[in-house]
Amino acid sequence: MSERSRIRAARHAAEKKGVSSAIQRTTRQSPYKMRLVIDQIRGKDVNEALGLLRFSKKHAAKQIEKVLNSAVANAEFKSRESSESVDVDTLYIKHAIVNEGPALRRFMPAAQGRATPIRKRTSHVEIVLDAHEERPRVQRTTRKTASAATTKTEGSTATAEGSETKSRSRKGSKK
Repeated sequence: MSERSRIRAARHAAEKKGVSSAIQRTTRQSPYKMRLVIDQIRGKDVNEALGLLRFSKKHAAKQIEKVLNSAVANAEFKSRESSESVDVDTLYIKHAIVNEGPALRRFMPAAQGRATPIRKRTSHVEIVLDAHEERPRVQRTTRKTASAATTKTEGSTATAEGSETKSRSRKGSKK
């Protein structure tokens, strides 16, 4: 089994588990520039990532935003198809990578009748989404317990400050 077949089989197995993905191939942007943007959104919630991409000045952000919107649409379609409910607010970016695509080779005239090659690089963008598990809410402490905790910590910081002043005075007393 080839490597490409293994990757495709793993992606299909992940999609059966409830994970949705989107891929854009041969984007006309270099992978280095695309990775600068995709590193900012990896692991974030979908809404937060879309906000970052929408207000980014980089051209790569527009391309990645299209892929992310497609992945969200795929998740919604999949949930409707399987009669399950998915909340878009619980989706997060589980896996986001940019691979190098085929380079377009062009030639530019150079001195003395020569030609220098130019490689116009392309990228493959892959984004995989998953839903956060529902976490039980943690009870917040009341004001009385919070104030008691701060007084305890203040007392410990006061002793730490006192020990710092002693050590400073020792350093100053050396002759």
